[in-house]
Amino acid sequence: MEQYKEADLKNIATGIRRKIIEMVYSAKSGHPGGSLSIADILAVLYFKEMNIDPLDPINPDRDRLILSKGHASPGLYAALSIRGFFPESLLTGFRKLNSKLEGHVHRGVPGVEASTGSLGQGLGIGVGMALAGKLDSKDYHVFVIVGDGEIEEGSIWEALMAGAKYKLNNLIVILDKNGVQLDGYTKDIMPLGNIKAMVSSFGWNTIEINGHRFDEIISAVEEAKKSTDRPTFIIANTIKGKGVSYMENNPKYHGAPPASQEEYEQALREIGGEE
Repeated sequence: MEQYKEADLKNIATGIRRKIIEMVYSAKSGHPGGSLSIADILAVLYFKEMNIDPLDPINPDRDRLILSKGHASPGLYAALSIRGFFPESLLTGFRKLNSKLEGHVHRGVPGVEASTGSLGQGLGIGVGMALAGKLDSKDYHVFVIVGDGEIEEGSIWEALMAGAKYKLNNLIVILDKNGVQLDGYTKDIMPLGNIKAMVSSFGWNTIEINGHRFDEIISAVEEAKKSTDRPTFIIANTIKGKGVSYMENNPKYHGAPPASQEEYEQALREIGGEE
């Protein structure tokens, strides 16, 4: 693991956000809202916490990350390119013919561990990978990022039961709790109640954080890695569309790019970073 400082991570997250906007605007489609909300989490995982090597992406001892909310592919692709898994120039092909960078992540892209997009499946895959690590006496960690709309799926809760049953302390789930899903707000579509209490009742170690504070993200992941007998579920309270004022908490931008050149330019100005 490289020791990036918080200022470095902030710059990386800004770079991820800029690339998200550039990708979806160029493609005239995509999911910016839920990609922007996990940019800070991706920066911490890929540049500080995960044991990975872009030059050896299938090393059997590597940590794994599964983006269960696979529609947030712009965020993951941006992070992987900045980390060096593939040239950043490939991002211009996002959602275009003959490009590997499809709208939902798939294993044809270096660094992508699982093809996802059909919601509710990524955590089950993560349980399998974490269990395989135990059976093979490996010490890698498996990270799974899920969405709060996604955890309405019953398969998520089946996987939570399995993770606790097999005491998968090498499994760390991060919930992107941004409060918005495709058709509106989660509180209106399917109220989630006390997620921390529910997940804890399934036998998991649970931690709640501000998903945009680097110190809290780092602290939670470090605590999760110290678990000896159970998996960890991190509830990251985030803002959908974080960094772009007209996208923040706006269901419209769950799956819509900037609507005009003016919106595109405004988004990049508000995100900041290099022009």
